[in-house]
Amino acid sequence: MKSGSNLERVLAAGHFAVTGELGPPMSCDAQAVRDKADILKGSVDAVNITDNQTAVVRMSSIASAVLTLDQGAEPVMQMTTRDRNRIAIQADILGAAALGMKNCLCIAGDHQSFGAAGRLNGHPGAKNVYDIDSIQLVNILKNMRDLGVQQGGDPITIPPKLFIGAAWTPMGDPVQFRVTRLAKKVAAGADFIQTQGVYDIEQFANTMKDVCNRGIHENTAILMGIIVPKAAGMLRYMNNIVAGVSDPDEMIKRFPVIKKAMPDDEKAQARAESAEIGKKIAIELVNQAREIPGVKGVHIQGIEWEEVVPEVVGGAGLLPRPELPDIQA
Repeated sequence: MKSGSNLERVLAAGHFAVTGELGPPMSCDAQAVRDKADILKGSVDAVNITDNQTAVVRMSSIASAVLTLDQGAEPVMQMTTRDRNRIAIQADILGAAALGMKNCLCIAGDHQSFGAAGRLNGHPGAKNVYDIDSIQLVNILKNMRDLGVQQGGDPITIPPKLFIGAAWTPMGDPVQFRVTRLAKKVAAGADFIQTQGVYDIEQFANTMKDVCNRGIHENTAILMGIIVPKAAGMLRYMNNIVAGVSDPDEMIKRFPVIKKAMPDDEKAQARAESAEIGKKIAIELVNQAREIPGVKGVHIQGIEWEEVVPEVVGGAGLLPRPELPDIQA
């Protein structure tokens, strides 16, 4: 065991892993984190704690991860290279490990202009850092853990024991480079991979054939991302705005059309119908993911709809989650 985390043990035992996601609030409301953790625990093997997602200021990933751990759910702390240089990152990693963190997802983070793309102001004028990229971050954490050494060469007397993850956008442009980039992250030391949300299963399955042909899946655990859709408008937005997300037209057409001029009761009925269709689509995607060679689990994102995750996991027949004895790293 590299960390002894629940996620690592579930994967090592050969189970199909399930992770969820928790978005911290734009405030210091600790109860909001606790409530979300309570919804997710028991239905997933670990909970991703986002790190200022969409480049909007939120409660820190480390603090939110500690609150989540206190609620009895295992966190996957996210760490972006957008906001910290290598000194700050390594300090945060040591501190997080001291507080009980056993999983870390290494990501670049959304560009600071992304926060102003929606209804929030964000901080588009903020200066990003990107002292290192996500691949370098993976390798830094691996060397801290396995070699007991900081990136600058100084020794670490008590190294952090972490299960190291990385993100992957399999359908992002340029598509022909995506498998090569995945291979670089795995070579750098990524123990597990969580993908961007996948809707085009056929295209993803073809990409995974390339991954398997190159043997990349043998050295990491790939978890396919599933963003539970609420409505056709959400799918269109992601198709147009979110890099690497491709939504088949036939999927969008499954949702009812919601128009501004519709009476309120008709809108409410259409939204309720859309929610049920979104759950059904997510369950279908989970079951399809289980049939793709090289896929070891799913990462289900409700996006401020955490209560849908247990329904999707249960609907896919993946409850109860395996309970495994603790193992020290």
